[in-house]
Amino acid sequence: MAKHIGIVACSAEGAALCYRTLCAEAPVLMGEHMHPEVSMHTHSLGKYMVHIRSGDWGAVADLMLSSVRKLADIGAKLAICPDNTIHQAFALVASHSPIPWLHIAEAVGREARIRGFSTLGITGTKYLMTGPVYPETLRHLGIACEIPEAADRELIDTIIFKELVNGVFKEESRLYLNTVIRKLKDRGCDGVVLGCTEIPLLVDSDDCPLTALDSTRLLARAALRESLAENQSADAGDA
Repeated sequence: MAKHIGIVACSAEGAALCYRTLCAEAPVLMGEHMHPEVSMHTHSLGKYMVHIRSGDWGAVADLMLSSVRKLADIGAKLAICPDNTIHQAFALVASHSPIPWLHIAEAVGREARIRGFSTLGITGTKYLMTGPVYPETLRHLGIACEIPEAADRELIDTIIFKELVNGVFKEESRLYLNTVIRKLKDRGCDGVVLGCTEIPLLVDSDDCPLTALDSTRLLARAALRESLAENQSADAGDA
């Protein structure tokens, strides 16, 4: 049996994209209309934002742990969080979690290494772009990273919290993100991380100035592989 996946959600649009990706891509591996058992729990984004804005990552971790414990209680065996920003609390969560987690930046970093990227531009909330989540993860993989200039960081953050998390996707915002990504390309980046889980709903990879690493879908695919890993090993043994 595939492992039951628990989604610790934070913002609705990114969590929904993660869930849809799991369900849409699983049939290729599992058969028509099949996917692992998936459960989701979320505290409101508003509760998270109180602690994020005050820099209280311990309180963020408490919310994440509250969710994962509820998911474990109903049978989840593997946890993921389709929100890059709150991964700043990941170390506090993983050490107290009743079930193992996959880290979103590690899923992105592995894909970047496979593709041979050397320097990634990081987009996302201002907390993510200036925080340690991607620099620390990518450093261990020998990959450098760059972030947008301060004014661009502020406007991206506004787009995320005033538009994207509310399901609003404006053409002018898409074009603006492309302009920022082009600046990152000019600074030597050979790929860009769509590090807010809603950004992939806005940025069109076909006209993005850099090859885009979609953190939401990469995490969902990593969870799907992990969910099926024991089955695949057993099947190989039977063969």
